[in-house]
Parts: sequence; structure tokens; C-alpha cells
Amino acid sequence: MAKPIDGQTVRIHYTGTLEDGSVFDSSDGRDPLEFILGAGQVIPGFESAVRTLDTGESTKTTIAPENAYGERREDMVITLDRSQFPPDGEPEIGLQVYLQAGEQPIPATIIAVADDSVTLDANHSLAGKTLIFDIELVSIS
Repeated sequence: MAKPIDGQTVRIHYTGTLEDGSVFDSSDGRDPLEFILGAGQVIPGFESAVRTLDTGESTKTTIAPENAYGERREDMVITLDRSQFPPDGEPEIGLQVYLQAGEQPIPATIIAVADDSVTLDANHSLAGKTLIFDIELVSIS
């Protein structure tokens, strides 16, 4: 059997957990995840782990933040004047909003609401976290 190479389409089953054992994502009960190896469609550490597998093989890999969603950045936490939010909607903690920065909207989560301000966190929810994946390579094409 041959290991996958860049440009090939791989199909994998996976379960992603945090260090405390909680599952944050899984393909269990769904079709396998399909992506093109080397195209940057998944985090670097995940892609590296898939490269080591032959079809039908499985691995468990631990991915540090720098090879996943990066470290948490405090400059991605911003406080905006409440007047910058539509007057007809009430900002709520946990609500996801989109910030416009150039052409690509950036998702952010409301983490604090005050009378005159709203604090947003634009870090990925998994930023700064070590991720553990169980991965099975189902097929290569």
C-alpha cells in the first residue's frame, strides 16, 4: 500500500478531543471527511498525521496549538462602542457576529456586554488548545 501524497483526495474518519477528554468534533455517524492533501483545507498537524497512514490504518496524534489553530491572541479580543451594534437587536454573551475587515468577514463571539460597550473575541474557539485526534484513513483517490 502507498501513503497519500499532495494533490490526492483522502477520505478519513476522525474524532477530535481536548486534553480533558471532551470531544469537540467527530465524523462518527457521518460520511468520512474528504479533502485534498496539501491544499491547506485542514490544520497542518492533522494533514501531517494523515500523510503517515496507509489506507485502512489508524493513528492517534496530539497536535500542539502552533500546528492547529494557533495560540490565543489577546489582540483578537476587542471592545466596541455599543452604538456600533444595530439598535433593533440585543447583544448577548455567546452570540456569534461577523466583523468586516477587508473582503473576508471574521467571526467573533460576544464575551461581555456592558451598558456602553460590547466585547468580542475573534480567536478561533480552539485557539491555544492542544488537540488529540483519532484518525482512520478510509481511502485515497
